[in-house]
Amino acid sequence: MIDQNCGYCVKGEPLAKFGIYICDLSVSMLILFKEQSHPGRCIVAYKDHVSEMIDLSGEERNAFFADVAKAAKAIYQAFHPDKVNYGSYADTGHHLHVHLVPKYKDDFEWDSTFTMNPDRIYLSDVDYKKMIDKIKEQL
Repeated sequence: MIDQNCGYCVKGEPLAKFGIYICDLSVSMLILFKEQSHPGRCIVAYKDHVSEMIDLSGEERNAFFADVAKAAKAIYQAFHPDKVNYGSYADTGHHLHVHLVPKYKDDFEWDSTFTMNPDRIYLSDVDYKKMIDKIKEQL
């Protein structure tokens, strides 16, 4: 099912407002979050437009979390954060996804919940590509 108002479903311009498609995983897609106050921040979004984890079968849910773990491992290997925070919020988007937010001890938000969009750091296209390549090398 595709929701024509959902950036994860439609991709293209709606997705480009906040993220850059990296690749497909087994049952999801990996997206680089454009705002990079936390270097390596990504989103793992389920392949279909489902709102809740309870909408998935046990097998689908296990596969989704395997994708989340695979992406988190790639982020750890590429960027060496001190911790990765996991956030699953969709009050307005209603598409199952998990934010993977690398945190660093010298981070402006260390010891606190990450801000959904701190609107502080955006990169050049070249720097986004370098970051994506670094993540892909670890997948």
